[in-house]
Order: sequence, then C-alpha cells, then structure tokens
Amino acid sequence: MHMGHVPQPSSFPLSLFITLLKDLETLVEVAAQQFYGDEKKWNFIAITEATKVLLRLALFRKSGYKMLLHGGENTNDVQDSDALDSQHRNGLSPKPGEHPVPGNIKNYHAHNPLNLEGRALFALNRFGESARTVSEPTWLYRVQHQQAIMEPPTIGAKKPSLSSFLSEKGVPGGLFLIGEMMFILRPLIYVLLIKKYGTRSWFPWITSLTVDLISNGVISYITILRQNNKEFCLSNIEKHELKRRKLLWALYLMRDPFFSKYTRLRLDGTQKLLEPVPIVGLLTEKLVELIIGAQTRYTYMSGS
Repeated sequence: MHMGHVPQPSSFPLSLFITLLKDLETLVEVAAQQFYGDEKKWNFIAITEATKVLLRLALFRKSGYKMLLHGGENTNDVQDSDALDSQHRNGLSPKPGEHPVPGNIKNYHAHNPLNLEGRALFALNRFGESARTVSEPTWLYRVQHQQAIMEPPTIGAKKPSLSSFLSEKGVPGGLFLIGEMMFILRPLIYVLLIKKYGTRSWFPWITSLTVDLISNGVISYITILRQNNKEFCLSNIEKHELKRRKLLWALYLMRDPFFSKYTRLRLDGTQKLLEPVPIVGLLTEKLVELIIGAQTRYTYMSGS
C-alpha cells in the first residue's frame, strides 16, 4: 500500500498579482486618458482599484486576518515575532533542566565548551554546508528560493475563520478588522468620489483623509491596549507598517485641490526665489516641472 504524502496544490499567488497590477496601473491610466479623455479615465482607474480591493480582501482572509504589508505585496507570515526574536537573541543555551530545542541544537553544541563531540559534529556540519553552498550554482539557489515561496509548507497552523477570530481576539480584534477594512477600501472610495464630484472638490480629499486617520487611529489604539490585553498584539513588522502608512499621508499635499491652492503656490514661490541663483535656479525649475508633471497622474500620488 502506498503511504506517500499527496502533495497539495500551490496556493494562488495573490501578492504577486497585486504587485503586477500596481505596476500596470500607470499604463492603464495613461492609455485610458489618451483614448477616452480626462473624465472617462476615472472609470478605468475605478476598475483597477476595485480589482485591488478584491485581491486584498481575499489575501486578508487567506492570511488569517493579519495586517497587509505594503498593500498586500509582502506576505505577513510572522507568528509571535517578539517572542521568537527574544528567543533567538537570548536562547542560544537552554535553561537549567531543559533540553535544547531542535532548531537550536547546532548553536547549543557550538557554544557548549564541555561537549567536545558536539563541537566536532558542529564543525563538520558547517564545513559540509559551506562546501555545498560553493558547489551549488546561483541559479539553483534562486529556483529553490522561488519554489519555497510559491509552495508553502503543507504542515501549518489552520487559518481562523471570521467568527473564530472575533471570538478569540475579542473587542481589539474587531477594532483591528474595522481599521484594516477601512484601509483596504479607502483608495476605491476616493476614486469613486472623484469620479462623481471631480478633482476640484474638497469632499473626496477630506473623506479620504478622514478614512485614513480613523483607520490608523483605530489600529494604533490597539497597541495601547496591548499592556492590558495579551490576546491581541501587533508584531514589529506590523508596527513598521503603521509608520509607513503614516508617511503616506504626505501625499495629501500633492493631491488636488490642496495642491492647486497651496502646494503649487509654495513651489512657484520657491522657484522664483532661487531663479537668480546660477545652476541652483535651473535645477529648481526642472524639479518643479517634474513634480507638477507627476502630480497629474493619480497612480503616482495614490499611495495605494
């Protein structure tokens, strides 16, 4: 009787499709503007943003309701990162009365001066790994690395359902879901409002900024609850993601109508001030032209 393990099919690479879609969205915007005009191009931009929303929602559910990193382009597969980091930093030798875990056996033998046999085995193992690294070509390593990304391990933790996630995480988990859903839907809401009210209206700009502030504020509030609630806490990479999202707020200075009424006036004033200065004035003029040209493209300033 055949007792071999039946391999599971590779998962759908949602992160890869999100990355490809973000690379193509500028081309879609330029082509739509060229063939259909400035007004109708927003129909195609809305379709692009709606597609990204669907992909991100699917990835959000597939990941077990973890925070999306870089809009879903990077996978958030870190579990209990704080505990693992401290364990790797301080866990080279086991505590008294404990056996070393399998993942740290090599380090345990290497750092135990009384275990001569273990140190010899560790040295031989390091020599074998070095020889194998030198003998293997670079392209083989890239293929193996790509295969490891595309084919996740078959043995892993089961992803929680929405009901189980809410029952386990409680109120902080519910707040996190609300904040993350607002972050995912924000670009589509912004484009639909521009499509209806136009780029000169303040309503899309203020609404989008409000959604961003509430989304980030809700998730940041969870980090404050961390001291009183150990069931839900953000990892280090998720905290860095929150900081990255806050930096994206600077793009609101480059979006109409704020740009036309305030930012551009500042740029023009700076250009006129530096215009008499040799070389610097010329470079400033070219830089302002580049900024104004990039500002006309939604995809350059969307931050989505």
